[in-house]
Amino acid sequence: MTATDGGANDGGAGSRSGSGDGGTGPGGDTVAAVVRQWRAVHPDLDTGPMEIIGRINRCAALLQQAEDAPLRRAGLSRAEFDLLGALRRTGHELTPGELARETFSSGAAVTKRLKQLTERGLVERRGDTRDRRVAHVRLTDTGRDLVDGILPEQLAYESAVLSGVDAPRQGELAALLGGLLGQLEGRLDALRA
Repeated sequence: MTATDGGANDGGAGSRSGSGDGGTGPGGDTVAAVVRQWRAVHPDLDTGPMEIIGRINRCAALLQQAEDAPLRRAGLSRAEFDLLGALRRTGHELTPGELARETFSSGAAVTKRLKQLTERGLVERRGDTRDRRVAHVRLTDTGRDLVDGILPEQLAYESAVLSGVDAPRQGELAALLGGLLGQLEGRLDALRA
Protein backbone atom coordinates (compact mmCIF):
# COMPACT_ATOMS: atom_id res chain seq x y z
CA MET A 1 0.00 0.00 0.00
CA THR A 2 1.19 3.48 -0.80
CA ALA A 3 -0.09 6.38 1.22
CA THR A 4 -1.93 7.73 -1.79
CA ASP A 5 -4.30 4.83 -2.23
CA GLY A 6 -7.40 4.80 -0.09
CA GLY A 7 -6.72 1.47 1.57
CA ALA A 8 -10.48 0.93 1.67
CA ASN A 9 -10.28 -2.79 1.02
CA ASP A 10 -7.70 -3.70 3.63
CA GLY A 11 -8.70 -1.16 6.27
CA GLY A 12 -5.12 0.03 6.26
CA ALA A 13 -3.98 -3.03 8.20
CA GLY A 14 -0.96 -3.54 6.00
CA SER A 15 0.26 -0.03 6.72
CA ARG A 16 0.08 -0.38 10.50
CA SER A 17 2.40 -3.33 10.98
CA GLY A 18 5.41 -2.35 12.98
CA SER A 19 4.29 1.23 13.55
CA GLY A 20 4.08 0.65 17.29
CA ASP A 21 1.13 3.00 17.76
CA GLY A 22 -1.68 0.96 16.20
CA GLY A 23 -2.41 3.86 13.86
CA THR A 24 -3.97 6.08 16.51
CA GLY A 25 -3.09 9.32 18.26
CA PRO A 26 -1.44 12.52 16.99
CA GLY A 27 0.65 11.80 13.94
CA GLY A 28 -0.38 8.17 14.34
CA ASP A 29 -3.06 7.85 11.68
CA THR A 30 -2.70 5.20 9.00
CA VAL A 31 -0.95 7.54 6.58
CA ALA A 32 1.57 8.64 9.22
CA ALA A 33 2.56 4.99 9.68
CA VAL A 34 2.96 4.55 5.91
CA VAL A 35 5.05 7.70 5.64
CA ARG A 36 7.34 6.55 8.47
CA GLN A 37 7.87 3.27 6.65
CA TRP A 38 8.69 5.01 3.35
CA ARG A 39 11.09 7.39 5.13
CA ALA A 40 12.92 4.39 6.57
CA VAL A 41 13.29 2.87 3.10
CA HIS A 42 13.92 6.14 1.20
CA PRO A 43 15.04 8.85 3.68
CA ASP A 44 16.11 11.07 0.76
CA LEU A 45 12.58 11.42 -0.70
CA ASP A 46 10.13 14.20 0.20
CA THR A 47 6.97 12.46 1.42
CA GLY A 48 5.06 15.72 1.94
CA PRO A 49 2.68 15.21 -1.00
CA MET A 50 1.94 11.68 0.22
CA GLU A 51 0.92 13.08 3.61
CA ILE A 52 -1.73 15.29 1.99
CA ILE A 53 -3.00 13.18 -0.90
CA GLY A 54 -2.86 9.98 1.13
CA ARG A 55 -5.00 11.52 3.86
CA ILE A 56 -7.52 12.94 1.39
CA ASN A 57 -7.86 9.52 -0.27
CA ARG A 58 -8.11 7.71 3.06
CA CYS A 59 -10.78 10.12 4.35
CA ALA A 60 -12.75 9.69 1.11
CA ALA A 61 -12.54 5.89 1.38
CA LEU A 62 -13.72 5.90 5.00
CA LEU A 63 -16.57 8.30 4.26
CA GLN A 64 -17.71 6.12 1.36
CA GLN A 65 -17.61 3.04 3.59
CA ALA A 66 -19.72 4.78 6.22
CA GLU A 67 -22.79 4.50 3.97
CA ASP A 68 -24.84 7.64 4.37
CA ALA A 69 -27.57 6.56 6.79
CA PRO A 70 -30.43 8.86 5.65
CA LEU A 71 -29.85 7.92 2.02
CA ARG A 72 -29.70 4.22 2.81
CA ARG A 73 -33.00 4.44 4.72
CA ALA A 74 -34.57 6.04 1.63
CA GLY A 75 -33.18 3.26 -0.56
CA LEU A 76 -30.84 5.60 -2.43
CA SER A 77 -27.15 5.42 -3.15
CA ARG A 78 -25.04 8.58 -2.90
CA ALA A 79 -24.70 8.59 -6.69
CA GLU A 80 -28.49 8.42 -7.17
CA PHE A 81 -29.01 11.21 -4.65
CA ASP A 82 -26.41 13.31 -6.47
CA LEU A 83 -28.46 13.01 -9.68
CA LEU A 84 -31.68 13.95 -7.90
CA GLY A 85 -29.88 16.78 -6.13
CA ALA A 86 -28.49 18.16 -9.39
CA LEU A 87 -32.00 18.32 -10.84
CA ARG A 88 -33.35 19.97 -7.68
CA ARG A 89 -30.63 22.59 -7.19
CA THR A 90 -30.46 23.65 -10.84
CA GLY A 91 -34.25 23.93 -10.89
CA HIS A 92 -34.72 22.84 -14.49
CA GLU A 93 -34.55 19.88 -16.83
CA LEU A 94 -31.13 18.50 -17.69
CA THR A 95 -29.95 16.13 -20.38
CA PRO A 96 -28.14 12.94 -19.34
CA GLY A 97 -24.90 14.52 -20.61
CA GLU A 98 -25.44 17.58 -18.42
CA LEU A 99 -26.19 15.32 -15.46
CA ALA A 100 -22.95 13.42 -16.09
CA ARG A 101 -21.01 16.69 -15.96
CA GLU A 102 -22.89 17.94 -12.87
CA THR A 103 -22.24 14.72 -10.96
CA PHE A 104 -18.75 13.86 -12.29
CA SER A 105 -20.10 10.53 -13.58
CA SER A 106 -19.77 8.58 -16.80
CA GLY A 107 -22.60 8.65 -19.31
CA ALA A 108 -23.17 4.91 -18.88
CA ALA A 109 -23.46 5.26 -15.10
CA VAL A 110 -25.95 8.12 -15.44
CA THR A 111 -28.05 6.11 -17.92
CA LYS A 112 -28.21 3.17 -15.52
CA ARG A 113 -29.12 5.36 -12.53
CA LEU A 114 -31.75 7.26 -14.50
CA LYS A 115 -33.40 3.98 -15.49
CA GLN A 116 -33.65 2.97 -11.82
CA LEU A 117 -34.89 6.39 -10.72
CA THR A 118 -37.48 6.45 -13.52
CA GLU A 119 -38.76 3.02 -12.49
CA ARG A 120 -39.18 4.36 -8.94
CA GLY A 121 -41.17 7.34 -10.22
CA LEU A 122 -38.61 9.89 -9.03
CA VAL A 123 -37.65 11.32 -12.45
CA GLU A 124 -39.28 11.60 -15.85
CA ARG A 125 -37.66 11.67 -19.27
CA ARG A 126 -39.05 13.35 -22.35
CA GLY A 127 -37.69 13.43 -25.86
CA ASP A 128 -36.47 16.59 -27.51
CA THR A 129 -38.88 17.90 -30.13
CA ARG A 130 -36.01 18.82 -32.48
CA ASP A 131 -33.58 15.95 -31.89
CA ARG A 132 -34.82 12.47 -31.05
CA ARG A 133 -31.39 11.45 -29.77
CA VAL A 134 -31.64 13.96 -26.92
CA ALA A 135 -33.62 13.32 -23.74
CA HIS A 136 -34.56 15.81 -21.06
CA VAL A 137 -34.84 14.69 -17.44
CA ARG A 138 -36.81 16.34 -14.68
CA LEU A 139 -37.83 15.50 -11.13
CA THR A 140 -41.33 14.28 -10.51
CA ASP A 141 -43.24 15.75 -7.58
CA THR A 142 -42.37 12.58 -5.65
CA GLY A 143 -38.69 13.02 -6.49
CA ARG A 144 -38.68 16.67 -5.42
CA ASP A 145 -40.43 15.84 -2.14
CA LEU A 146 -37.93 13.04 -1.48
CA VAL A 147 -34.91 15.32 -2.03
CA ASP A 148 -36.42 18.09 0.11
CA GLY A 149 -37.18 15.59 2.88
CA ILE A 150 -33.78 13.88 2.89
CA LEU A 151 -31.49 16.89 2.48
CA PRO A 152 -31.88 18.28 6.04
CA GLU A 153 -31.39 14.78 7.47
CA GLN A 154 -28.33 14.18 5.29
CA LEU A 155 -26.77 17.50 6.28
CA ALA A 156 -27.36 16.70 9.97
CA TYR A 157 -25.71 13.30 9.45
CA GLU A 158 -22.70 14.91 7.74
CA SER A 159 -22.45 17.48 10.55
CA ALA A 160 -22.30 14.62 13.06
CA VAL A 161 -19.53 12.96 11.04
CA LEU A 162 -17.52 16.20 11.20
CA SER A 163 -18.37 16.99 14.83
CA GLY A 164 -14.86 16.19 16.03
CA VAL A 165 -13.54 19.23 14.15
CA ASP A 166 -14.55 22.64 15.56
CA ALA A 167 -16.33 25.16 13.31
CA PRO A 168 -13.35 27.49 12.65
CA ARG A 169 -11.15 24.56 11.65
CA GLN A 170 -13.94 23.18 9.43
CA GLY A 171 -13.98 26.56 7.67
CA GLU A 172 -10.20 26.48 7.23
CA LEU A 173 -10.34 22.91 5.93
CA ALA A 174 -13.13 23.77 3.49
CA ALA A 175 -11.12 26.75 2.18
CA LEU A 176 -7.94 24.70 1.80
CA LEU A 177 -9.74 21.86 0.03
CA GLY A 178 -11.59 24.39 -2.15
CA GLY A 179 -8.28 25.91 -3.21
CA LEU A 180 -6.81 22.50 -4.00
CA LEU A 181 -9.91 21.41 -5.89
CA GLY A 182 -9.95 24.62 -7.95
CA GLN A 183 -6.31 24.08 -8.93
CA LEU A 184 -6.87 20.44 -9.84
CA GLU A 185 -10.01 21.17 -11.85
CA GLY A 186 -8.18 23.95 -13.70
CA ARG A 187 -5.28 21.67 -14.56
CA LEU A 188 -7.53 18.84 -15.69
CA ASP A 189 -9.63 21.21 -17.82
CA ALA A 190 -6.43 22.52 -19.45
CA LEU A 191 -5.24 18.96 -20.17
CA ARG A 192 -8.58 18.08 -21.79
CA ALA A 193 -8.54 21.17 -24.07
